[in-house]
Amino acid sequence: MREHQHNSNQGHMHEHHNNINGRNLFITICLNVLITLFQVVGAIISGSLSLLSDAMHNLSDVFALIISWIAERLSTRKSTGSKTFGYKRAEILAALINSATLIIIAVFLIREAFVRIIYSSNVIIKGEWVIGLAALGILANGISALVLKNHTHDSLNMKSAYLHLFSDMLSSIAVLVGGIFIVLKQIYWIDSVLTILIGFYLLYSSWGIFFSSLKILMQFTPKGIDTLDIKHQLEMIKDVRNVHHIHIWNLNDRQIHFECHADLCRDISISEIGPIHEEIKKMLQDKHGIDHVTVQFEFGNCGDKKLDFIKK
Repeated sequence: MREHQHNSNQGHMHEHHNNINGRNLFITICLNVLITLFQVVGAIISGSLSLLSDAMHNLSDVFALIISWIAERLSTRKSTGSKTFGYKRAEILAALINSATLIIIAVFLIREAFVRIIYSSNVIIKGEWVIGLAALGILANGISALVLKNHTHDSLNMKSAYLHLFSDMLSSIAVLVGGIFIVLKQIYWIDSVLTILIGFYLLYSSWGIFFSSLKILMQFTPKGIDTLDIKHQLEMIKDVRNVHHIHIWNLNDRQIHFECHADLCRDISISEIGPIHEEIKKMLQDKHGIDHVTVQFEFGNCGDKKLDFIKK
């Protein structure tokens, strides 16, 4: 009864958490649609390629935020007979798509920046428009990033969305600095140099999210968990002779699942298995943060007692 109530409370908290995330994402989508429209018009009037690139970066933010918003909505749907896990991995898929998009954008920005350095001497740009619309971009993306910042610690999806906005704010700062140099000094190459730096920052920051989400989708063992260490700890529990067929994976970035076969020292009754199972669950929860545990108990039935990854 207590466990059911705990799971119910967890479910309500998670649903409330997703509702807040969904609302915040919707606000940031609206802000970024507006700033993208303003920057596209301004880029056409001013003739600024850097401002147009910033607008395209903002447009990618819009698509990334929409993906994240859809993922947040899907993740709140309940499981069904045909979808027993529900849509809990929608957030991870969104994080993978968004981080991959950031990597592509970074490569594109770096390439375009080098092209602009080569041909910038022939470019005539209205720097005042660049400064004004870049400042507007900084304001809009700064507000959007602040709206999402408090929810980045417990969701790769929200972290990838926040990173899109924060990186775009940095991009707008680079465009603003470039606009100032254009107005005061007629130096056109400075925004390209800053864009290259921002591009490398994007690669550095999005790479970790990309591989973290990829590892979850590939069901790799979560970082910081030692499978052999867990095996030895479980085998120290009374009446547990051997633990094998161990699988540990993340369902999403909040839930860790564990399953194994546990060979018992003696043929005991079902009522005696209950306390052993509870001890296993408590140990895994307290020491490793594993909250979903499935154990198949057996007595001399399973022929192969070795772990799959150390078989010889």
